[in-house]
Amino acid sequence: MYRMDDRNREIGAMFSSIAPKYDFLNRLLSFGRDRHWRRQAVSQVRPERGGRHLDVATGTADVALEILRRKGAGTFVAGADISMEMMKIGRRKAMVSGKEGKAAFVRAPAEALPFRDGVFDSASIAFGIRNVVDRGRGLSEMCRVVRPGGRVVVLEFSRPEGSIFGALYRFYFSRVLPRIGGLVSKRSAYTYLPESVQSFPSPPAFAAMMQAAGCASVEYRPLTFGIVTLYVGSR
Repeated sequence: MYRMDDRNREIGAMFSSIAPKYDFLNRLLSFGRDRHWRRQAVSQVRPERGGRHLDVATGTADVALEILRRKGAGTFVAGADISMEMMKIGRRKAMVSGKEGKAAFVRAPAEALPFRDGVFDSASIAFGIRNVVDRGRGLSEMCRVVRPGGRVVVLEFSRPEGSIFGALYRFYFSRVLPRIGGLVSKRSAYTYLPESVQSFPSPPAFAAMMQAAGCASVEYRPLTFGIVTLYVGSR
């Protein structure tokens, strides 16, 4: 049995502290591209209509609500996160959009998902796998709860390499972004962001982690010049 340790609680507390400004800063700091990236991730979720879906590290429920919007009638989404404050905002957004009956939220780390084997058609995680303390275990749990033939979809920041754009991006990400984030919200969270991206595995290495966790036919592709990478695996 997995028990949340101090690192899990520290990360949860950090995201709870920035929850009120989280959506605003996502739009501002990504110049609005975060919505496009999430839509790209949801486009890989199957089936095309309906189904039961899990969104891990759901936060303020942007991906969960996009799944409900795109998949239509007969769709249900469960959102799991370790930050209750983030999920409170997600619940409010679900209520405002009239989808509160189609979504449920549960406090749980990715490493210990409280669901039966094979109960979901898909599992997704957007900009959250970096923050999972035991990534291998978190990926294994996502695979466990997805039915055979279902999909595991991961969206995560990556590092554009070897170009003028890459150099400009690294300067913005490491120098400018933490300053802007610190003016509006808690600076330590936006200092943590570039540090966590820098230490994250390369796309080929992370795809290998997904395969080791139980995903088959893992594919990945860069979005927006490699600022983020979209990974898709099958069960």
